[in-house]
Amino acid sequence: MAEKVRIEKDSMGEMEVPANAYYAAQTARAVENFPISGLRFSRRFIQALGRCKVAAARANMQLGLLSADIGRGIEQAALEVADGKLDDQFVVDIFQTGSGTSTNMNANEVIANRACEILGKERGDKSAVHPNDHVNMGQSTNDMFPTAIHVAALGGVEDHVLPAMRELADAFAAKATEFEDVVKAGRTHLQDAVPVTLGQEFSGYAGVIRHGIARIENARGHIAEIPVGGTALGTGLNAHPEYAPRVVNELRTLTGQLFRTAENRFEAMQNRDAAVELSGALKVVAVGLMKIANDLRLMTSGPATGFQEIVVPATQPGSSIMPGKVNPVIAEAVNMVAAQIVGNDTAISIAGMNGNLDLNVMMPVIAHNLLESVELMGNTCRVFADKCIRGIVANRDRCEEYAERTSSLVTALAPVVGYDAAAKVFKKSVQDNVPIRQAILDSGLLEPERVAEILDLKKLTEGGRAD
Repeated sequence: MAEKVRIEKDSMGEMEVPANAYYAAQTARAVENFPISGLRFSRRFIQALGRCKVAAARANMQLGLLSADIGRGIEQAALEVADGKLDDQFVVDIFQTGSGTSTNMNANEVIANRACEILGKERGDKSAVHPNDHVNMGQSTNDMFPTAIHVAALGGVEDHVLPAMRELADAFAAKATEFEDVVKAGRTHLQDAVPVTLGQEFSGYAGVIRHGIARIENARGHIAEIPVGGTALGTGLNAHPEYAPRVVNELRTLTGQLFRTAENRFEAMQNRDAAVELSGALKVVAVGLMKIANDLRLMTSGPATGFQEIVVPATQPGSSIMPGKVNPVIAEAVNMVAAQIVGNDTAISIAGMNGNLDLNVMMPVIAHNLLESVELMGNTCRVFADKCIRGIVANRDRCEEYAERTSSLVTALAPVVGYDAAAKVFKKSVQDNVPIRQAILDSGLLEPERVAEILDLKKLTEGGRAD
């Protein structure tokens, strides 16, 4: 049975639209024009776009530009968009017109037709609520779409990414305290190095995340700037002079975030540098997370033929063929997420370069990739903390064994016996496959008591010279 349709019109003519759809002609055209990926904008972006439309309607009502009945209908419909009640009506592909006009009009049409219903009118009755004249009043896609990107991104950072990162940093810090007395062999170039405590290594991981938190916090100031009110190019054509500050105040109320009008609307319209900056901060964290995850995979390798300095929580069977095998799957997932975020950042960077004259024309891909990175980062940090880091157990005996066996223990002897003599002890230790402690005793260079004093493993992790 053929789907029931209705006829909607736009400036290019008539279009068939599913009878039960809230969207209209321009959205239907975009669906036909961009059957590219099947990817749609995220819940967080649609929420932000809905809130921007709510704020605009309220500002225009306050200014007497939008009648109270039409304004209230638009406000209620836009709140439904923000609350996710109309998500199935957002049907345009991510890969579309570079300004995001198709999705902005998707929102305008959905809100207009839903507002018509709220006011007791028929869908498509533009004399009652018009998607351009009423819903898009005082706006252009060129200022509304990047505003929605910033609203979505800042919300995601504040309520999702930063809390999860703080949890992860705290989890690493707790393990740093728990493992502060676990001495092990350090490794540089994957070769034996001087002793270090497992706690010191984990304190470094906490530091990576805390530095990442600071980087992301620093990016918030620019994301909080929004170009709303700039309309097409930044001049504010067709927007009331008081419209922008009123929209900003409404967005503050709706989100709890301290948005402000852009210091220079022309910069804010031409460039997406704030999004590139935030993406770069997320990328730095992703790079650090991959390094940490790989460290943990090495430290837990085994159980019989690897390092086995730590044991990570067993979360699921690791093999369909090797019975009993358990793999560090959480760390592996972290690595894959890190790779995705780095890839997203590359796409965002390229997109950021494609501002031609007065407008960036790759905003949809910036929105999609940035918000995906935001979601991935928050989810991954929380999973990493909950399902891996908090449950890590130190293999104290193995760590102590490695600390005693590391050939670079000889470093502590160099200030006492000299670099060349210490190097001979090192070579003898490797040749005879005996610990440095035994090799120095065999050399007769120092008395046993002095060797024991110099090679106090815990003291060696605390800095200073043995002499």
